[in-house]
Amino acid sequence: MTHSSGDNRVFLFLQGPHGPFFAGLARMLCRSGAQVWRVGFNAGDRAFWRNAATYIPYRDAPEDWPATFDKILAEKGITDIVLYGDTRPIHAQAVARARQAGIAVHVFEEGYLRPYWVTYERGGSNGNSRLMNMTVQQMEQALEGSDMEAPLPPGHWGDMRQHVFYGALYHWFVMFANRNYRNFRPHRALTVTREFQLYLRRLVLMPFQAIERRLATLRIRYGGFPYHLALLQLEHDSSFQMHSPFDSMTDFLKLVIANFAKGAPRHHHLVFKAHPLEDGRVPLRREISRLARQSGIADRVHYVRGGKLAQLLNDARGAVTVNSTAAQQVLWRGIPIKVFGNAVYNQPEFVSTQPLTDFFAGATRPDNAAYKTYRRFLLETSQVPGGFYSARGRRQLLRHVVDMMLSPHDPYDALRTGTAAPRQQLRLVK
Repeated sequence: MTHSSGDNRVFLFLQGPHGPFFAGLARMLCRSGAQVWRVGFNAGDRAFWRNAATYIPYRDAPEDWPATFDKILAEKGITDIVLYGDTRPIHAQAVARARQAGIAVHVFEEGYLRPYWVTYERGGSNGNSRLMNMTVQQMEQALEGSDMEAPLPPGHWGDMRQHVFYGALYHWFVMFANRNYRNFRPHRALTVTREFQLYLRRLVLMPFQAIERRLATLRIRYGGFPYHLALLQLEHDSSFQMHSPFDSMTDFLKLVIANFAKGAPRHHHLVFKAHPLEDGRVPLRREISRLARQSGIADRVHYVRGGKLAQLLNDARGAVTVNSTAAQQVLWRGIPIKVFGNAVYNQPEFVSTQPLTDFFAGATRPDNAAYKTYRRFLLETSQVPGGFYSARGRRQLLRHVVDMMLSPHDPYDALRTGTAAPRQQLRLVK
């Protein structure tokens, strides 16, 4: 690997994952010789950035942000920007202007191969990722010089409680300490107060929901019927909002239930699996029950709230989703999947091209060898072991990602040119 110092590099951090990850990443970059700055848009951003000397509060109206961003780039001599998710308005505007100025864009996102990897890319993620324009054949060629054995995916998401905790804490600061940021507007439709209430409610109800989830899972596992999985997403998530053909999750539910009723054998069942962070802002259970009754299949449709996917996947006949990253777990098991949105894994070798009614009637199996090539390519490039929220996950992530950021090559070019760092074997983190 070509090693680079941080000398003559000036990183500007925008909004990051809830919690202390960005602050820890900045400290490591400073040790490499780089300079760092952080723009904060609310009290939650400020709370997790301890170095006041490098903090730049943004208190103006949203429409003034592009001009302010340009000014910061010029005054601070910024060479790189760092952000989490590239579709929220302040980030999309910053990415576009940084590209025009020839500034490197470092994008973090939840792992494409969850539960225990983080995604690091240059320029864009999800529907804006370079992966969208790569074929499996190109990935296979890039892997010719690698003999790494891909690690198995862990069976748990190691920092779920910390994720929810930091989300609640972040929104608490925005609710009660935001008087210096009166022009702040959240990038989601809900008010900050409602976001905080939902996070707090989820923290309180987690033990009770776990019991309900286990009972629902047991009823399905011991029901003795063949079933298909519908993998749900957060309606407010950027992957659903920006990279799917649906305006709402209800639109997706209607499509799936109608085609299942029309195409699936009458002894098959349909299981809707909610996202692990689903917080009730969309009445999914009620909508699913209503639509199932309308289609005359209420006794064959089930809803499972969050939790681990592996237990349900083991016996599933097939799965359908908009563009959830959980599809990676489906494909790893060789289970057929149908996808409707733009997704980095939407390759014709292993994602079904059948009409949905035909898919439920009898799905064709994916090319598992092609998927293994794709998965190994991701693990050698943009998927970094670790996590944003637990202390151990952050330590693991920082061991890898700082050198990747300082490299002159992005993760995909680094593999192709032979400069990618060897990856350590994944250590499961609780």
